[in-house]
Amino acid sequence: MEINTAKYIISNVDVKACPKPDKPEYAFIGRSNVGKSSLINMLTRNAKLAKTSGTPGKTQLINHFLVNNDFYIVDLPGYGFAKRSLTQRASWSKMIESYLKERTNLVTVFVLIDSRHEPQNLDLAFLRKLGEWGVPFNIAFTKADKSTQRDAAKNAKHFIEAMKKEWEYIPRSFMTSAEKFLGRKEILTYLGEMNAEWKPVELEGK
Repeated sequence: MEINTAKYIISNVDVKACPKPDKPEYAFIGRSNVGKSSLINMLTRNAKLAKTSGTPGKTQLINHFLVNNDFYIVDLPGYGFAKRSLTQRASWSKMIESYLKERTNLVTVFVLIDSRHEPQNLDLAFLRKLGEWGVPFNIAFTKADKSTQRDAAKNAKHFIEAMKKEWEYIPRSFMTSAEKFLGRKEILTYLGEMNAEWKPVELEGK
């Protein structure tokens, strides 16, 4: 699959205000400053689509982008450290949880993990939450160009090994670099496969 068009649709804080759930949807989330917006821009080949920043906590809303007039990509606020008040972070957490649990057309969540680091408890805890909520997810290791290929592969391996201590099934993972377009073809191929299989919730079982 190739992306021909990608445009910003809407940002909001209420899952009920999201676009009509009549197209497959893929959300991107990770700890603050992991490179969510950069990865989305790389996938769509549009450097200005999702707003990027070196400041943690820049993304504060549920941001919808329509791709090929066929499916949605969603940029969610990061979890973890951000220079915001406890009240605001609690509000973000509630907003993210509501979106992930209630969005009926959500196919999978891409959880972004920084490939420069060993497994972080914060990331593993978030995956645990997704499991409790029954939300399907995949892993995208980011910033592979910021360290050696060997180190990135080692950290990814260690993260998967940490997951195996709690998970019977390990979802598909992707190694990515927004700078070098690494992983773009693999993720787009995967999205194309998921799009082909998607059916609206109300049609399932009929």
